[in-house]
Amino acid sequence: MRSNSKSQPPFNTKLILICASLLLFVLLLITTTSSFSKPQPSPTSESHIANTTDPVDESRSSEPEPVACPSLPLTPTCTKTPPSLANALIHYATTNITPQQTLKEISVSARVLEKKSPCNFLVFGLGHDSLMWTSLNHGGRTVFLEEDKAWIEQIKGKLPSLESYHVEYVTKVHQADELMETGMKEECKVVGDPRFSKCELALKGFPNEIYDVEWDLIMVDAPTGFHDEAPGRMNAIYTAGLMARNREEGETDVFVHDVDRVVEDKFSKAFLCEGYLREQQGRLRHFNIPSHRARSGRPFCP
Repeated sequence: MRSNSKSQPPFNTKLILICASLLLFVLLLITTTSSFSKPQPSPTSESHIANTTDPVDESRSSEPEPVACPSLPLTPTCTKTPPSLANALIHYATTNITPQQTLKEISVSARVLEKKSPCNFLVFGLGHDSLMWTSLNHGGRTVFLEEDKAWIEQIKGKLPSLESYHVEYVTKVHQADELMETGMKEECKVVGDPRFSKCELALKGFPNEIYDVEWDLIMVDAPTGFHDEAPGRMNAIYTAGLMARNREEGETDVFVHDVDRVVEDKFSKAFLCEGYLREQQGRLRHFNIPSHRARSGRPFCP
């Protein structure tokens, strides 16, 4: 049975006050709970904002502020592949002709280039591996010396970016024994510019800029030396050693390929010196020759 509201006004007023009080209490409770659960900005974020927008206040606490983690750039940077590397990738991906040296032999020189490049790299010979050497010495200067003019033109037509020079060798493989005796004379033990050397083994006909550069690496893989009447590498090996000794300071790494042949074997041991031999891998020998100008009195071979 429904009660008459008009007949009980005091009771209704009291009920309204009680309900209002309960509602107010609930609202206060909800507000308090929300303030405790609201996430606070981390110290790192506050420190980052303060460091970037507010002036420094030296009166603040001396406690070290947490270091904000570096954020990623909004726009990623783009680094292009170096032209020498791009050309090498395209060249070797589209040809069936591979370098004459084996992977293990190439790895010997590549390890040295990894440490020294960009540097000055002189190569006796121009071949299918030339673009590879230029790429491994990215940012440095790689120069090739070649005796065959027609071959130079052929390679330049395909790879015009390579720096190469035509040179002539007047001695033949069959003269090796005679030239070995010549190399034992005292004038061939004198360290100096090959252009002014009195030793018959020194090559004097290169462009002047070849002599003026201090080469950090020298690779002797030419002339051909295939048979007795072919140009031999006797002079090239001797001259490479003389250039290395004549640098003002530091060391030169000299590599000789085809050391399974008599000329390359004997002349590299005699004029690059077994005491400077660092490694042999397959048909490749690696010598490390120090400057003889930096320390007077150093013997031709240790």
